[in-house]
Amino acid sequence: MISTPRGLYAITPDEPDADRLAGLVARALDGGVDWLQLRVKGGDPARREALARRIKALCDAASVPMVVNDDVGLAIAIDAAGVHVGRDDGDPVAIRARLGTGKVLGVSCYDDAARARSMLGVADHVGFGSVFASPTKPHAVRAPLSLFAQARRLGLPAVAIGGIDRANARLPIEAGADAVAVISDIFADPDPAGAARALRRIVHDALAARG
Repeated sequence: MISTPRGLYAITPDEPDADRLAGLVARALDGGVDWLQLRVKGGDPARREALARRIKALCDAASVPMVVNDDVGLAIAIDAAGVHVGRDDGDPVAIRARLGTGKVLGVSCYDDAARARSMLGVADHVGFGSVFASPTKPHAVRAPLSLFAQARRLGLPAVAIGGIDRANARLPIEAGADAVAVISDIFADPDPAGAARALRRIVHDALAARG
């Protein structure tokens, strides 16, 4: 079984140019992200699969697990590490059965502790957010940091998402998160490798300090 996300979890931005996206991902991987989630919405299915295979090849070369956002069929087709789904992406129990063993299932729980509890025995980890104000989803609900301590008491690994950057990345980890998911602070930076390297250091120092 693949381990669940821990450390720096990069999520790809909305970038329609496949070559540019692949270049950004390659640079972020050079900086040392721990996990990567490919988020590609809409478009021609064949082109989406070709892009997913291209990004997965980069991740495989860097020994970084790649998760597909929303699309279970695509995750299975390219043998991704797993899939991450939200409340509108189907029944997590059915998705778990379809994925089978050896694949990671992450489920967005937003600010909802009860939804997270219901994922015990179904999801491998949950996501809470938006933890901070997010430029990617400015109208997203805000998730209090106290949710991460609740998840730890349940023995449920949790990923923080939303507005996370080098100035605040340590806070969700100190609160109990296992990983922080980052988009803009890596991929909008002129130097994605340097941004990822700095973020990863902050996150892993906080994990080490927490013990």
